[in-house]
Amino acid sequence: MGSPDSVEYIRMVHHLIEECIVFKMNKEECMEALTKHANVNPIIASTVWKELEKENKEFFEDYNKEIEERASSSAETDESSETSQVTDDASIN
Repeated sequence: MGSPDSVEYIRMVHHLIEECIVFKMNKEECMEALTKHANVNPIIASTVWKELEKENKEFFEDYNKEIEERASSSAETDESSETSQVTDDASIN
């Protein structure tokens, strides 16, 4: 097994990934946030995420589905807002 420091580091990354999940981040958003804000090596973050996926397969299947649905719903809302803005702009003229 690794040194106590490396075990603690992995635990910290694990905890930070759980925080990303609370904020409904997808894997890419989480990796970017951990790299930028916590100076976590992206390879380590990705490896810990993959291990969590292996250990919690059902949870991540549901989570990823929810994230995808949320993203597509958000994209549809954005398109709808843009269409209504164009319509509003046209009626002003």
